[in-house]
Amino acid sequence: MAKVAEDYFAGSARKAESIMGWKRTSVQLGLEERRSGIICIDNYRARGRHKSEDILPNLESDIRSLVDGEAQADPKMKSTFVYTQVSARAVRESLVKEKSYEDEKFVSIQTIGVVMNRLGYRLKKSKKQNP
Repeated sequence: MAKVAEDYFAGSARKAESIMGWKRTSVQLGLEERRSGIICIDNYRARGRHKSEDILPNLESDIRSLVDGEAQADPKMKSTFVYTQVSARAVRESLVKEKSYEDEKFVSIQTIGVVMNRLGYRLKKSKKQNP
């Protein structure tokens, strides 16, 4: 695009946009790369919000330490999930109280639930005993 813009539109990204329909910022980037000789690489992976486990490295181990005592494996051994009766809300409250995470800056209940699911925990109510 930059070569065409230089050859036919006197290096004008705006003219290339209006006539060819190309995105002006892409043409400008190409023209700048041709002038400087440096190829600009987009760091696409660095964009967006990072996982909570990346931001808070101890979060997984803290959740495991709180939930493992209450968790039990699938009794029929049909899945690899570990079932627990502890909700994400209770885990978040315990993390704030016991592990001294700041309440205002800490992740939401939904995020705790997503992390618990990613770790293999599933919330399941226990059956009452039949007399």
